[in-house]
Amino acid sequence: MLAAIGLDERQESAYRALVALGAAEVSDLSHRLALPEQDTERALRRLEQHGLAAQSSARTGRWVAAPPGVALGALLTQHRHQLEQAELAAVLLAEEYRADAVEPAVHDLVEVVTGASAVAHRFHQLQLGATSEVCALVTGKPIAVSGLDNESEEEAATRGVSFRVVVEREVLNLESGLVELSAALSRDEQCRVVPRVPTKLVIADGALAMVPLTGRGAEPAALVVHASGLLESLTGLFEAVWREAMPLRLGESGAVLVEPGGPDPTDLEILSLLLAGLTDASVAKQLDLGLRTVQRRVKGLMELTGVSTRLQLGWHAYERGWVAR
Repeated sequence: MLAAIGLDERQESAYRALVALGAAEVSDLSHRLALPEQDTERALRRLEQHGLAAQSSARTGRWVAAPPGVALGALLTQHRHQLEQAELAAVLLAEEYRADAVEPAVHDLVEVVTGASAVAHRFHQLQLGATSEVCALVTGKPIAVSGLDNESEEEAATRGVSFRVVVEREVLNLESGLVELSAALSRDEQCRVVPRVPTKLVIADGALAMVPLTGRGAEPAALVVHASGLLESLTGLFEAVWREAMPLRLGESGAVLVEPGGPDPTDLEILSLLLAGLTDASVAKQLDLGLRTVQRRVKGLMELTGVSTRLQLGWHAYERGWVAR
């Protein structure tokens, strides 16, 4: 929690313990933290440099905590000032960049990133730099970043960045596919499904895009595209796929309407996955249900809507607001 002001985990634990005790000997603090005395003293020295702790003048070897309201307040003020200076420097550098490149050369509009680590870093950087919206096309074969490793997506969503994501049907058959999609839907991200996406793609704020360059077996590489006609084409590609994709709703996290006496959340999950193109067996596997349970629930929904075919059931599901177009 205090990493933002320069404290590591040990130093923060030492300060918290010292605040709780008011003052303590190194040996007592070391025992409380379950750390060697040498490491405890090193942490205390670091706290002393930050103005968060001091050695007692009345008793040698005893350390006293500085009042958090005063000491942490001063550190926060200092870091805010440093951030303001960094922001100012970033603005000045951006202005200088624009002044020197009013008409950017063609090779400045794209950049090639090579290597799994570099691709993953640039991918996370693109999402963390987004301020309004991230659009993505997702395949079932991640190259450098998997859905479970994509912490930058969660961080961006927490900052209020909206997400529109289209996944291909294969993602739903992955072991972690529904886990990732459920997490995305719980963050109010919009998710849709198509049988197959034309390419992996991520676009941040309509100003920067990233697409893969290599196929299977080759070293991961990607193309980062800046504002240009190519970026407009990639944006148009995403919007075309988005319009044709099927909205995915998974239970209560999808904010679907549930009528009294109508389908329960499990029924809605089954409907959504069937409309996304999965077979009964695949739906049963994804939801950890028996095949007969899935078929029985589908039959119950057909009886509820008074239809005789699954095609009619899909139409009635749309009409009743159980799933979205």
